[in-house]
Amino acid sequence: MRRFLKLLVAPLLAVVVSLAAAQAPRGPEVTASAYLLVDVTANQVLLEKNADAPVEPASLTKLMSAYLVFDALRSKKLTLAQTLPVSERAWKMPGSRMFIDPKMQVPVEDLLKGLIVQSGNDATMALAEGVGGTAERFVQLMNDQAKAMGLKNTTYKNPEGLAEAGHTTTARDLSILSMRLMHDFPEYMHYYSIKKYRYQGTPVANDTNRNLLLFRDPTVDGLKTGHTNAAGYCMVATAKRDFPNLAGGRRLLSIVLGASSENARANESQKLLNWGYTAFEAVKLFQANQAVVTPAVWKGKENALKLGRTEAVVVAVPAGGASRIKTDVARPDPLVAPFTKGQAVGSLKVVLDDKELVVVPLQVLEPVAQAGVLGRAWDAVRLWIK
Repeated sequence: MRRFLKLLVAPLLAVVVSLAAAQAPRGPEVTASAYLLVDVTANQVLLEKNADAPVEPASLTKLMSAYLVFDALRSKKLTLAQTLPVSERAWKMPGSRMFIDPKMQVPVEDLLKGLIVQSGNDATMALAEGVGGTAERFVQLMNDQAKAMGLKNTTYKNPEGLAEAGHTTTARDLSILSMRLMHDFPEYMHYYSIKKYRYQGTPVANDTNRNLLLFRDPTVDGLKTGHTNAAGYCMVATAKRDFPNLAGGRRLLSIVLGASSENARANESQKLLNWGYTAFEAVKLFQANQAVVTPAVWKGKENALKLGRTEAVVVAVPAGGASRIKTDVARPDPLVAPFTKGQAVGSLKVVLDDKELVVVPLQVLEPVAQAGVLGRAWDAVRLWIK
């Protein structure tokens, strides 16, 4: 019997592997205490510094708060048109504000815009109380969701991001959260590209999104800024640019933490995004739902198993390196039915210049049911002889 090959499986949206140092182009000089650049389309980290160092997230906390609000909208616990009261606690929140007060009943959609565009701590608290009943219960939901996402170095103490002992995260955890946010709730991502918003009756001067890249780079469409004295100036920025070989474009995500000013965080984020698009090229290896390999199946109604991905398999390589890519499939052997659609089976290893670049988990594209009694018995004999 042939030996079993090791099965390598990774979560759908986990960043699988960073580029080997020997292969990666030299990155730009980035003035920030920590940063991370991810090719979202290829699911690869392109550049990082202090990505696992604990930091205060400041208003980047609101990415998780928004995630829970979007989830409540999808599950019909809230509607966009529904109005929520403004508690005394929400009204008195310090820091950046939407300027709502207890006399108001504010639609959820406006509160969301207040949270995202204006980074309003008052809007965030009103939504937290609307979803969780209390802010404390909402924070527990935040931490439960962080655990479910695999954010190993993130702990939330409040919904809005004001400095509090133990309220920490990392650049890597922020990248996972941001990717999940974009993947799980694409229908709400347009809110992050709104440049100006204010609620009726609130100050006109408080209407501008603090993400300066929305005004400088038309390919940038999110996500969030943050600032406290301890955290410095922080930004999670994402851009999608069109490329002829990639239907739907290529998306990058940059995280810059601890920059010196509002302008600096925008400049450093832009620098990372531009470098990622020029220093690396995206190579499509397989189309969505295209079989990467079709190995034989035993004891099944079908003779072969189609393994691939439901989305295109794309890898990021240093510019000019596409011709040097090699691939190899690792899978269990023998493969014995049944198999369900979407089941993880094996992996595709992508190698550049004899260095492992990335490992892509493979999925069953079409189910294979068990054969009948006679078919299973016949294959059992064949396996025994083999």
